[in-house]
Amino acid sequence: MKRSMIFATLALMLCLTGCGEASYADGTYTGRSADYVNEEDPEAGNGYGVVTLTISGGQITACDYKTYELNGSLKDEEYGKENGEIKNRDFYNKAQKARAACDNYAQQLVAKQKVKDVDAVSGATVNYNEFKEAVAEALKQAQQ
Repeated sequence: MKRSMIFATLALMLCLTGCGEASYADGTYTGRSADYVNEEDPEAGNGYGVVTLTISGGQITACDYKTYELNGSLKDEEYGKENGEIKNRDFYNKAQKARAACDNYAQQLVAKQKVKDVDAVSGATVNYNEFKEAVAEALKQAQQ
């Protein structure tokens, strides 16, 4: 009985450390999240995320993450402005904080190698969810 418990424990440990680890083919892969529509405020926060991953030696060596409006325009330094002007400073600051989180998520993924280990940035939860979805799509393409 004791021997079978030890064997079962060792088998479980091996599985937890090795099973489920995907291997990835070297290359560049792009993933896109689904469209997000803010039901509460259709004028704010709509869009989708796109991740481009570079994999070398089975590791993620580079990650680029951008978010876009539903019309395809990049959310850049103008994001949160109306007609090129900051009309609502609070909204603009939140929009720019969410945009800046994109680089943070990309850097964390390269450092940590697993999307589940990437920490969310407060105020950028929608971007975080879009990021995870886009990464999963890109990694699905890279799986061997």
